[in-house]
Amino acid sequence: MFNLNNKIFEKRREIFLNKLEGKAAIIPASSLVKHHADCEYPFRQDSNFWYLTGFDEPDAIALFLSHKPKGERFILFVSPKDVVSEVWHGFRWGIEGAEKEFKADKAHSINDIQDLLPVYVEGSDEIVFSIGKHPRIEKVVLEMFAKQLENRSRVGIGANSIQSPERFLNEMRLIKSEFEINRMREAIQISAEAHELVRESILLKNNERQIQGLIEGFFLEKGARGPAYNSIVASGDNACVLHYTVNNSPLNKRDLLLVDAGCSLTDYYNGDITRTIPIGGKFSKEQKFIYEIVLDAQKNAIESAVIGSNSNTVHNVALKILVEGLKEIGLLRGSTEEIIDNGLYKHLYMHRTGHWLGLDVHDVGAYRMGDYEVPLQHGMILTVEPGIYISDRIPVPDGQPTIDEKWKGIGIRIEDDILVTEKEPEILSIAALKEIADLES
Repeated sequence: MFNLNNKIFEKRREIFLNKLEGKAAIIPASSLVKHHADCEYPFRQDSNFWYLTGFDEPDAIALFLSHKPKGERFILFVSPKDVVSEVWHGFRWGIEGAEKEFKADKAHSINDIQDLLPVYVEGSDEIVFSIGKHPRIEKVVLEMFAKQLENRSRVGIGANSIQSPERFLNEMRLIKSEFEINRMREAIQISAEAHELVRESILLKNNERQIQGLIEGFFLEKGARGPAYNSIVASGDNACVLHYTVNNSPLNKRDLLLVDAGCSLTDYYNGDITRTIPIGGKFSKEQKFIYEIVLDAQKNAIESAVIGSNSNTVHNVALKILVEGLKEIGLLRGSTEEIIDNGLYKHLYMHRTGHWLGLDVHDVGAYRMGDYEVPLQHGMILTVEPGIYISDRIPVPDGQPTIDEKWKGIGIRIEDDILVTEKEPEILSIAALKEIADLES
């Protein structure tokens, strides 16, 4: 069980409530999702709900009432204690636990939400709620809001709009605290060690599924919740399918193996690392050419992830090197500027170079605000993951070279997790080796 540090969550709630300025926020927890007839997938808490409460049960609702005095601002609606249900499905904190252990100012049974929600929200000037994401509670919220509008038209008091909590929480979650950075370090270190285990064991394995089992078993052994996302274990041409998760092909010693995998800790902080290694212990000439291009692009892109830069600059640094490298080996032709401006490289590199990382693998936070790129700041964590994928899946653009067979089936991505600091970027995933000398045996 996660060892809750209430001070962390209390501080977040205080910042969030100050941002609300008279608004009432309704933040629901996730619900269980069924498969088969009566079994549920493993529970994964809503990230915003977790970020503010640390409460890890389904179907709860948190209220944040900035229009109320201190001591009445954090309300939890939870599933009450139920001996029979707990025999079948496990421990519940219940109403008393929500107040005592999770420091709710007041807790109620979730069964009382329809009656009590209007009482708590009354007096706020706006409602903060994510429309379209929580169907089980949305009907209740919208009915309450309609009554608030009706009352406002009569007496001039009540909420007059609904806005999304992401406006406030995305900005908070984008900049990681020291606590979060340390949790990310742990998640990423476990993830890196798993990749090293693959590198050291690859010659003993003969199927992608064995590699997946090795990685995900290691995550569990280290106390993680499990994989942060569906592990990608892609050998040969499978690596040219960006989100390949079938993971059941035999391993061919002549091929490369692309592994994109990271763990999620019990408090949901994630790692996200990709390494591409020669299955037989040696790169072919063509594989080495492509790998060197991708590695050069990645290293230079990482160096550009400094305060005052932005994610688009990081992407463009990598993209230029990828394009120029592909020109050198005859897979692209023309001026670099023309190739980039017209997207003539996208049959070989079709994704961005990175994303934010945190409680979500593709974490929240804007990359640009209108015409302006969001500048990188100390405490941001992003992935840097250029790649090259050579196959017949996407037609070669007019005027670009036909792809020689010797290149086809090479898919390479190299991904690290980067902390933006006051000095140079810190590679949190550095324990996962990526130099050619380290990958060849």
